[in-house]
Amino acid sequence: MKKILLQLWPFIKNYKKHVVLNILFNLLYALFGTLAFVSLIPMLNVLFDKTQKVTKAPVWNGIGDLKNYANDSLNFKITALLDAGNGQMALLIVVGVVVATFFLKNLFGYLSMQHVMYLKNGILTDLRKHMFKHIVELPVSFYANRKKGDIMARILGDINEMQNSFFIILELIVREPLTIVFSLIVMFTLSWQLSLFVLLFIPISGFLISNIGKRLKRQSLKAQEESGLLISTVEETLSGLKIVKSYNAEASFKQRFSNSADRILRLINKIGNKNNLSGPLSEFLGIVTIAALLWYGGKLVLIEKAIEGTTFIGFMGLAYGILTPAKAISKASYKVKNGIAAADRVFEVLESEGSMSDEENAKFLSEFKKSIALKNIVFRYEKENVLNDFSISVKKGQTVALVGQSGSGKSTIANLLTRFYDVNEGSIEIDGIDIKKFTKKSLRSQIGLVTQDSILFNNSIKNNLLIGNENATNDEIIEALKVANAWEFVKELPGEIDSNIGDAGNSLSGGQKQRLSIARAVLKNAPIMILDEATSALDTESERLVQEALENMMKNRTSIVIAHRLSTIQNADQIIVMKQGEIVEQGKHQELLDKKGMYHKLVLMQSLD
Repeated sequence: MKKILLQLWPFIKNYKKHVVLNILFNLLYALFGTLAFVSLIPMLNVLFDKTQKVTKAPVWNGIGDLKNYANDSLNFKITALLDAGNGQMALLIVVGVVVATFFLKNLFGYLSMQHVMYLKNGILTDLRKHMFKHIVELPVSFYANRKKGDIMARILGDINEMQNSFFIILELIVREPLTIVFSLIVMFTLSWQLSLFVLLFIPISGFLISNIGKRLKRQSLKAQEESGLLISTVEETLSGLKIVKSYNAEASFKQRFSNSADRILRLINKIGNKNNLSGPLSEFLGIVTIAALLWYGGKLVLIEKAIEGTTFIGFMGLAYGILTPAKAISKASYKVKNGIAAADRVFEVLESEGSMSDEENAKFLSEFKKSIALKNIVFRYEKENVLNDFSISVKKGQTVALVGQSGSGKSTIANLLTRFYDVNEGSIEIDGIDIKKFTKKSLRSQIGLVTQDSILFNNSIKNNLLIGNENATNDEIIEALKVANAWEFVKELPGEIDSNIGDAGNSLSGGQKQRLSIARAVLKNAPIMILDEATSALDTESERLVQEALENMMKNRTSIVIAHRLSTIQNADQIIVMKQGEIVEQGKHQELLDKKGMYHKLVLMQSLD
């Protein structure tokens, strides 16, 4: 608990005003909540003619004598009214005191809840914003072995669980303990014997309740992890719905979802049973305490005459005033355990540090001038090297193509150049400076990336392209679409560039989506272009249009082309042939064909295909 409060402190301190006002109003709520029950005693004394006669006006002797002064002042006023035969007015005054104290108690309770609401909602909104910012900034490697659905469950479900469970503590941390403290202070002034009797039962009740909830946090954590798996199943199913249907795999995915849902059902039923038990158990233990108090208090009133009956009734109200917050705390302790488990999962992500943060004095790469050099690179994703002592140099304005069989390390080069990953050994330099010396943002501002998978968003064509350059005008967007051979189909759409393209651009063909991806890179107008198998998934007609678009885009730019279809790279200034992370051949298209080596074999295989 202490650890999570410390983790939340950076968020809480932004709402210090609400924290202070919540504590103040809770203090007043607890005070007037106690006085509300105390105020019943004078009313009962008037009703049963037990009012202490005070015929002399009390004298103020300072704050330490406040209780006696207030009590004597009220009794003095009531005594005067009763002696004058005006019992109805005396009763009206004591009833008014009762109403006033209960009104003030509820007023301050309302105000405290208002401020805790602003505090809680503000913290959770800031936490959600911070978490999204953090997960976007984490390196790509962080997500290599993680399910997207689990991350979604944490930012949505777990933060909601914190709101519904953990933040109850903000409502209880001041109000209920203070209510108990104030009530106990007054109870001891009324009867120390009865107060000790009440205190004897509270630890026993607390022990029984806490003993039941020991495993609740562990079960809550399992339920939240299983919720992440459930969301992952939904996300994967929807993303691959065509494959699921074409392979008649609906039953398999339904079973996966059903099994996960059943596991969640069993866990939430166990958690629910414990939560449901907390209310009746604390209620029953409270009644047992009250019953024991009635027995012992009745003995003090009727037999030992140690306390007045009216005072005992007021004492019973105060005892109830202790049991109610104690019950609220015990019930909340179950929910708080759910919230703690959720908070653990949220802060596990928030405290994950990317291994690729900018260096302390990282430079800003404002312009690409001369060359890109990969020097003696060694890189591994896990244990085995993907690249071994790999070196190439690309001069400004050149087009260099990387070819080779799947798994040879071609796409890894793109990941390293954009610093999605960092090399294990060696260096990548731009204009003679290691790219680690530059800020990632400035490095990536110099690079345009077109991947095999056309990644588009459920938005308009215009907004998809503005990711490349948010300040671009409509004319610049249309010009980029023309360069990418995309304007021909965009202008036929009902809304032209304002047309929505659906989830992942599914209202478009593969070739159309790829041309929009190219237009986005064109609009960015970066001096370095990385094309990662940009035409491999296209049909012949789409490939022709996309290849034209790529050639238009690469004019006057430095391009690194990762190619599957070798027909698209014949005009490259240099072709690098890779095998198992090493360079086996390099040269121009015709030179490599004349060598009759691996490149010749790759071209021959594609020609046969």
